[in-house]
Amino acid sequence: MAEAKKYAIEVRVRTQYLADQSDGEAGRHVFSYTIAISNVGTVAAQLISRHWIITDGDGTVQEVRGLGVVGHQPLLQPGQSFEYTSGCALATPVGTMKGSYQLTAEDGVQFEAPIAEFVLSMPRTLH
Repeated sequence: MAEAKKYAIEVRVRTQYLADQSDGEAGRHVFSYTIAISNVGTVAAQLISRHWIITDGDGTVQEVRGLGVVGHQPLLQPGQSFEYTSGCALATPVGTMKGSYQLTAEDGVQFEAPIAEFVLSMPRTLH
């Protein structure tokens, strides 16, 4: 049997288009994303910061770095999860986000948890 990883974070994402906050004619498309961060490792770890790369449908890239997520720097014990919802506005009806979380384990080791690229899409724009 494979040894469990000490430092392992699983990231799951759900997205939603917010039509009531969007204005397509003004080039404003607003999306929410709900992220569940789970510590699937064997050592407690605290989420310190985030790094996002947001790309709209025209290829315009925006990078966002900051401490924590939605004002929190959650400490996740093995098996624990933290879920939050945030959002972003794009000039196009389709775009992507990807990035990483930077964490510090309780033993002092710093590591990154990658966030796989996911699509932000207005309904009925992708087939």
